Order: sequence, then C-alpha cells, then structure tokens
Amino acid sequence: MLVGVISDTHGLLRPEAVAALRDAKVAHILHAGDVGNFDILDTLRAIAPVTAIRGNIDLHGQCAELPATEAIELDSALFYLVHSVHDLDVNPVAAQLAAVVSGHSHQPGFEMRDGVLYLNPGSAGPRRFKLPVTLAFVEIDGGVLTPTILPLL
Repeated sequence: MLVGVISDTHGLLRPEAVAALRDAKVAHILHAGDVGNFDILDTLRAIAPVTAIRGNIDLHGQCAELPATEAIELDSALFYLVHSVHDLDVNPVAAQLAAVVSGHSHQPGFEMRDGVLYLNPGSAGPRRFKLPVTLAFVEIDGGVLTPTILPLL
C-alpha cells in the first residue's frame, strides 16, 4: 500500500503536488495540518481517501472543525497525526503506533525511534525561508514502513 503524506499547504495546493499524488496512485492521503483552505481536501479526495487534521493556521471555517489529532490504521499500520511533534500527547510505543506524522516546521525528514517512524513531509505550500517544497510517501509492505521525501520544486 502506498500512502501520500502532505502538510502545510497554507491554502496553496500546487499542481506538482496533485500530479505527484495522482501519478503515484496512492491508496490514501494524510494531511498533517495547516490546510488553509478546505477546498484543498476536496481536491485531494478526488485522488484518494483523505485523513486530515487542523494546524495552527486553521482557525476559521471548515478547517477549524478538523480534529487536532487523528489516528488511522492503514494496511495494519497505525498512523498518528499531530501538527507539531512537540504537541505529541501519546506515548507512541505504548500506543503501538507504527508512525507519527507531523508538519509545522516545514522541515522535511524522517527517523525511526524505538521502532516508530517519525515523519514530517515538509511543506507542500508556499516556500518558507530557504526550505524545500516537498511531500512524502510511505510504502507499507508486510508491516514494514518505507518513507521517501519528494521535492516538488
């Protein structure tokens, strides 16, 4: 199963992001907050089912109604979404999470800690400082998660 992971669109869903998710034929999309415009989620839903949370800029309208955190099981792997990893409110090992997905920093990266994948797909929206514009994929195969970061620009 291939999962698309996006965050910090801030109201801008780049055509490159849409094309990357569509062309990869992702089975599910995770949005780790700072959506900025609810229409973005509708566009993503035309590609695959979406699980999304709100971020610190999602203060008004339908984006404000998104949950602050969310857990979803995909292909027997439990993913936990939280906009800022600093706001993580569960013990990932005790909760038997396979992955913690966050955004907020606009800094893409991933690491394994105590058997849990920590993934930040970076920002797919407006460029911030000199940080890259990115999204991520997670391939789930037999319970093994393999993340990749995809530069969009």
